[in-house]
Amino acid sequence: MPIRPGAEAWSFDGDDRIGVLLLHGFTGSPASMRPWGEKFAERGWTVRVPRLPGHGTRWQDMNITQWQDWYSEADRNLRELSNRCERVFVCGLSMGGALTLRLAEEHGEDISGIVLVNAAVHTERKDRHLLPVIKHLVGSFPGISNDIAKPGADEVAYDRTPLKAAHSMMEMWSIVKKDIALVRQPLLLFRSEQDNVVEASNAEWILTHVGSLDTEEVVLSNSYHVATLDHDAPLIEEASAAFIDRLSA
Repeated sequence: MPIRPGAEAWSFDGDDRIGVLLLHGFTGSPASMRPWGEKFAERGWTVRVPRLPGHGTRWQDMNITQWQDWYSEADRNLRELSNRCERVFVCGLSMGGALTLRLAEEHGEDISGIVLVNAAVHTERKDRHLLPVIKHLVGSFPGISNDIAKPGADEVAYDRTPLKAAHSMMEMWSIVKKDIALVRQPLLLFRSEQDNVVEASNAEWILTHVGSLDTEEVVLSNSYHVATLDHDAPLIEEASAAFIDRLSA
């Protein structure tokens, strides 16, 4: 299927000192991460913003992928950066945050630090218990895209939530949470005060259970879920760059 305009993967080859991998969210696309990546590129860093399998085309394509497919693409990009750069950092939005945590669990010291934005590792929705059955009867539910306070912003996401893919994401969450103590890298976590997609309990759980000794939480007061495209995007860009600079000094 053709890739939607704006949903293409994006990369920048900078120096071999710092590499940054940015991972978008469930049903989203690289459009939600590219402006952030471009800010890193302006600093001369090497940047990768992959398009996860099943994303950026049509929602039906997601239902023939699983979390292992998304993780494999993230892992491939991380290994490419690790072979090229002295220090590598991973940043994730929403489901991209769960993928970031899984990479941190499996790659250990090969990752110098992680940045999470409204990361998801569970949901409080009551219908989650029905998903294993409903996914065989219904292809999708109404979407959760473009939860952005800033007018005109667009993450180029699906307007439907593919249910087989959603159930696979929940299976990934279980694995991530089981191994969460293996996350020992320095962690910078951004959480929107008003998020209509991911509950605040996700951030609380992550900060309570990671093995990291160096953690910081920043609450975003003027953004919704896709904060990387929202009013607080400059704060995310500046604080994350300072975080990477500190750990790379």
